[in-house]
Amino acid sequence: MQDPSDSMETAEPEENGHSNNADSPVVDDPAPTSDVDSTTASTVLAEVLPGVAVVLGKVPAELKPDLLDFGLVSAADRTEISAVLASIGNTATVAGNLGNAFAGAQGLYRIGNTAQAVLKAGGTLAVKDGANLGAVFLNGKIVHQARFIPVTAVSAAQLAASVGPALAMIALQMQLSEISGLVRTNIALTSQVLTVIRNEQWSELTGLVATVDRAVDQAREVGSVPTSLWDSVAGSEASLRKQLDLYRLNVRGHVGQIDQPDTRRREYLQTNAEALLFDAYALLSSVKAWTGYQALRAARARAAGREDADEARLVDVIARDTRTELDSALAETTGLVDALTRELRIIAELPGRDTLQLPGKRKDSKAARQTSARLLEAIQPLADALHPPAPPLEAPGIVCAPKSMDFEPHLRILRWFLEDGETLRALGFPDQLDALGPMSAILGGAKEKLAAARDKAVAKTLLAVTDRRIITARTNAFLEQGEIRQDIPIDRVRYVRAATTQDKGARLAIDLITRDENTRWLFHADIDTPHVDALAAVLAESMTIPDIERDELQRRRCIPIEADKESDIPGARSGSEA
Repeated sequence: MQDPSDSMETAEPEENGHSNNADSPVVDDPAPTSDVDSTTASTVLAEVLPGVAVVLGKVPAELKPDLLDFGLVSAADRTEISAVLASIGNTATVAGNLGNAFAGAQGLYRIGNTAQAVLKAGGTLAVKDGANLGAVFLNGKIVHQARFIPVTAVSAAQLAASVGPALAMIALQMQLSEISGLVRTNIALTSQVLTVIRNEQWSELTGLVATVDRAVDQAREVGSVPTSLWDSVAGSEASLRKQLDLYRLNVRGHVGQIDQPDTRRREYLQTNAEALLFDAYALLSSVKAWTGYQALRAARARAAGREDADEARLVDVIARDTRTELDSALAETTGLVDALTRELRIIAELPGRDTLQLPGKRKDSKAARQTSARLLEAIQPLADALHPPAPPLEAPGIVCAPKSMDFEPHLRILRWFLEDGETLRALGFPDQLDALGPMSAILGGAKEKLAAARDKAVAKTLLAVTDRRIITARTNAFLEQGEIRQDIPIDRVRYVRAATTQDKGARLAIDLITRDENTRWLFHADIDTPHVDALAAVLAESMTIPDIERDELQRRRCIPIEADKESDIPGARSGSEA
């Protein structure tokens, strides 16, 4: 099923005739070749909260899989919301033109992040009948048209004043749908994981989750939360809070452990992979149960709030606090799952890796690999839902590698080291000399000759330059262990020089001077000069000396001069000796 956030988007303004959002399901001027008649569009999406729309009118089959039901939002609230929407701002114009489309609210719809960003940036849609006209795309084709009414400051204020508690119930329902969707990805926890770790804790948690789920389902069926139904879960708050706090502390403990230098971080991830997986899923399950409980509590307050203003205000407080709990738990879980998934994905790409160290499996290479594969298979759906993976890494425009070298395995591993939005600009495979300290400077010529003598088709160093940093690694260690040697932010680059060695081979070289060290890279003889020059040029773009470092160097210049002047004063030395 297509993710709801990707089912409706807006298209950005085109440049040079090309859209920057080719796959966007909603465009601001549907193509004339579409089989959909714009005059028949009777679907209205009215945004009532940022990123959340109420669907009114006819719901096309293509949108039904992504339509979220109102859940615990009562029938009275739905009717009230429809009536208010039909009476304010642009929505009133649409209601007058479409009539039956506002006969009733059909469900809720999550507007994708891209659409929200475009609208906030000033993107617009074509206007028809008082609303923005868009088209729903499916598999690259327009299949239905819809009118989209974005929330404005005026409409938001009017809605809050008229149906504030009802909107709070919608917010809670969307939170419950969000966390339920993540738990439904059902990272297939293997029976092995569940039997080895914390069976009793898991049973207690699943019992609470099942109790709340059953109460939520029954409340949806009857359209309210009767007293007898509320009484069946009212006493569970302390137990739910205990489970939520327990797994939040577990996850925070894991995050603290992996926030260490790479070697210790990797060892912890490998040794505790099963526990990390379990605690991440348990935290999401406990948050789901907590959110369901709070939704039931808010529904009770909402019903009482029709006659008690304090109860009505309580609904807003519950929605706000539950959102805070959910956001915090999702952020912590995403960080943990990202770290574990990245490690498992790197291991899966290592052609030279023999084993993953897991409890009880250290001496059994085959079993360890199988366990690693099962863990990755189990966690991947959740990882993709929390944080969609970056696409496969393609070779950049600048590559300095021996002609016979296959660097695709390096790209497959490097993919998981890059951060969101980070761009690989250049790739090189030189020999790297040690940092050019005093001894390196004296022995530099000898080192160059030694490097030339052992020059082979396979280079010794991976050099990756992105728009944020410079990554180096020994190629063997990178392919066998997924280990990097240096991670240098580009703002530490002070000077770059393209040179030619003085030995008989006259190899091409690049010298990099950073804030902390100097490095020389020697390139294989069959790498063309323009490629090495292009790599040096990319590095040189980052050359800079911060004012604070320049000022410090200039201050040092004055110190020895003043000391010398002091020593030249007659009697200064004799006075000190006396």
